[in-house]
Amino acid sequence: MSWLDTFRTGFEAIRTHRLRSSLTMLGILIGIAAVILTVGLGEGAQAEVRGEINALGTNLLIISPGSSTSSSGVRGGFGSASTLTKSDADALASKTVAPDIEAIAVTTSTSGSLTAGTTNWTTSVVGTTDSWLQVRARKVDTGRFLNAADETKSRAVTVLGSDTAQELFGGSAAAVGQTVTYNGVPLQVIGVLSPSGSSSSTNDDDQAIVPYSTATERLIGGTARTSVGTIYVEATGSSTLSAAYQEADQELLQLHGITTASDADFTITTQDSLIDAATSVDKTLTVLLGGIAGISLLVGGIGVMNIMLVSVTERIREIGLRKALGARPRVIRRQFLVEASTLGLAGGVLGAALGLIGANVLPHFISSPVAFSPTASAGAIAVAIVIGLAFGVYPATRAARLAPIDALRTE
Repeated sequence: MSWLDTFRTGFEAIRTHRLRSSLTMLGILIGIAAVILTVGLGEGAQAEVRGEINALGTNLLIISPGSSTSSSGVRGGFGSASTLTKSDADALASKTVAPDIEAIAVTTSTSGSLTAGTTNWTTSVVGTTDSWLQVRARKVDTGRFLNAADETKSRAVTVLGSDTAQELFGGSAAAVGQTVTYNGVPLQVIGVLSPSGSSSSTNDDDQAIVPYSTATERLIGGTARTSVGTIYVEATGSSTLSAAYQEADQELLQLHGITTASDADFTITTQDSLIDAATSVDKTLTVLLGGIAGISLLVGGIGVMNIMLVSVTERIREIGLRKALGARPRVIRRQFLVEASTLGLAGGVLGAALGLIGANVLPHFISSPVAFSPTASAGAIAVAIVIGLAFGVYPATRAARLAPIDALRTE
């Protein structure tokens, strides 16, 4: 029997038992679709996180108050401590101290309600310096950004995020020149930022930027008057990022009178470390979900083996007749392996199609993007074929070993 006849016979056997073949393929189909969606969710999440972190700026270091300890959680209330001050940032801005640092931007923030006429909108109010625009790689859509005079004179001005301007004034153009009120302090809108495209829980398009001096002297009380929430450091280039890290670390340790680096009361984070941390979490989830998909494929493979054993039993007289007419065991084995691999191939192709549909539909119901990977799909189909072959070996071998006389005597 030629290979063409073998394939034709195999397809005919599958076609004859459509319902049984469909149910057999179901496990593989679900497993392949699950694998494709798992890979897609992982790649989509990683791309989203990488884009959001890169959107923070380029060659960026983020210095936060407090630090993690190796044994007992956090030191100094990581993320909420008040161990960084404006004078720390001023020291880092010195070219003598840190020649590899291009620019520094400090921020202090709070949240509250902005009022424009009869419209109220709760948003983040961020106090920062004019270098924030450069360090965070943001652009102004309408009007202008803060300048040195705004900071020096503590002017009551603000630059709104695009979403904030939309909510309060219906758009960027209508916002510039208007006045919003925060805690009874009127702030003139001098500009609106271009959309950042952020899709994270922290919406960078929904905020009001004010001069740092205005925020600390007129808008924000408590420890925020003397401390800063974050110091953004832009290195002079990607090749000097490590040197800028060392300069910032050593200068802050010296300013804070800390002799041991492990006792630091601040944390310096790079974009690469943020991406690595996010990627590590995504990989863990991908492995977990991939394991579940693998179990589904295993169940599908067992289903293929069971159905092939049933097929061998049903066609035992056919096998005996073919052997009596001279068919060799390897031909019989090949016949059943082709049928098993065809079931795997069909389940893989249908699973890939279901995965493609899911990759397009799922983002409408969840907040995470799904990246459809043709490479992963091709690999998943190949895996499905291998599963069909692997779980078809035993039934095919059993059929090949049947003695013709015994097979023909079987009722």
